[in-house]
Amino acid sequence: MQQRWRRLEERGAMQRCTPEPRSQSRRSGGALTTLLLTVYTILSKVHSDRNVYPSAGVLFVHVLEREYFKGEFPPYPKPGEISNDPITFNTNLMGYPDRPGWLRYIQRTPYSDGVLYGSPTIENVGKPTIIEITAYNRRTFETARHNLIINIMSAEDFPLPYQAEFFIKNMNVEEMLASEVLGDFLGAVKNVWQPERLNAINITSALDRGGRVPLPINDMKEGVYVMVGADVPFSSCLREVENPQNQLRCSQEMEPVITCDKKFRTQFSIDWCKISLVDKTKQVSTYQDVIRGEGILPDGGEYKPPPDTLKSRDYYSDFLITLAVPSAVALVLFLILAYIMCCRREGVEKRNMQTPENLPHQTQIPQQQTAGEFRMTTFQRFEVNGIPEERKLTEAMNL
Repeated sequence: MQQRWRRLEERGAMQRCTPEPRSQSRRSGGALTTLLLTVYTILSKVHSDRNVYPSAGVLFVHVLEREYFKGEFPPYPKPGEISNDPITFNTNLMGYPDRPGWLRYIQRTPYSDGVLYGSPTIENVGKPTIIEITAYNRRTFETARHNLIINIMSAEDFPLPYQAEFFIKNMNVEEMLASEVLGDFLGAVKNVWQPERLNAINITSALDRGGRVPLPINDMKEGVYVMVGADVPFSSCLREVENPQNQLRCSQEMEPVITCDKKFRTQFSIDWCKISLVDKTKQVSTYQDVIRGEGILPDGGEYKPPPDTLKSRDYYSDFLITLAVPSAVALVLFLILAYIMCCRREGVEKRNMQTPENLPHQTQIPQQQTAGEFRMTTFQRFEVNGIPEERKLTEAMNL
């Protein structure tokens, strides 16, 4: 019997021990999954910097796609799973709180992509501009940061000598920045202008030019200014804006008559009164050589800073003068006021004693006039509007 019990206990111990290797394998598998997930998270947050190479004087557009950042915010979506978290972006120059002056950013809603756009300047050629892009998940409060390195290249045809700026009334800036919309607009301009080279130079929202926010009715747009440049003179169609008749119509807030307006009306509503044509070949340089003569100081040579051992200036006397003059004036005014308030009280009290109640109603004072003539002056007390008043009555008596 004891042997049977021992055999049964050994079998039970074996049965109890058999599940342990399975649990250990499950634990090791879960730990491995967690480790892989952690490594994936770290790798997903450490992306290589993006490099872009725009040209100076040419419009630069970079879209911050929400889909690119969705995979960095936990819980990570599975393949085929749709995630629509609200994501916003913050962009700034590395080491500074804001972006460069030529670079702008726009994002209408947290559910739309952000857009960086602008026209690089010739001063930034050869200097890499690092833009820090921080994405915020408004649902999980997670953040992710990327760097965008902008390497500005010099353009051979910069600047294009003939530049025209159009105002499009039925577009917003983010709609105009779309590649297909901007391509359609440049195609329409090219058909009207017929240049060999045509580039978009800059895009500016009407709100940045002092425009008003449109009413939210009838799908109204804020408007956008688009500047383009070409290498050939302006066409006759664009020159029609400068006609006196069209200028008069614009001054009367009427639409000018432009023959090529139909080529834009299918998609773009252009305000021809706000078009600007700039011919840089005719612009005269404002720089003039300095002609030395009367009124111009001679060259003093290199600037020599003052030495470190400067004599200390005594400001004690200036301090006393600054305080003494106002204090003396205030003291004189105080003494005058004290004299009026205190030393003149006796005369006030005497006048208060001679009230109308203490005086008789009529007082006659004889006055000597010429010889043989005596005039009697009578003071009679009246009340006018409840206020006592004494009036003088004169009676002449011939004695």
